[in-house]
Order: sequence, then structure tokens, then C-alpha cells
Amino acid sequence: MNVLIDVLEVVGTLLIGFAALRVHHRVLNEHKIGKRVFRAMKREQRLGILGMVLIVAGFILEIGYKG
Repeated sequence: MNVLIDVLEVVGTLLIGFAALRVHHRVLNEHKIGKRVFRAMKREQRLGILGMVLIVAGFILEIGYKG
């Protein structure tokens, strides 16, 4: 049961992260913002991707540890 809870938590977190990154991606592609905002959004997008990778890595380590 704990594994199911962990899986659901990771999937939910990743879905939230994915949704946020899609919004940033759409705004970045439209280029209707200033350079300063554009740079900040690019940085946030990279941090969001890194965060999602870390979530998956932590999940894999946790499953390996519990398994």
C-alpha cells in the first residue's frame, strides 16, 4: 500500500510540474514579453525540469530502498 501512495504522490507532483512548464513554454514561444521576463521564465523552466528529474530519482531510490 505504501508503494501505491508513493506512486500516486509522484505522478501528481509531476503532473503539476508538467502543467506549469507547459504554461511557461507557451508564453516563451509567443515572445510577447520583455527580455527580463523571458530570461526569468527560461531559468524557471530549467529549474522545473530539474525538479521533476529529482522527484523521479528520489522515487526510484525510495522504491529500491523499500523494495
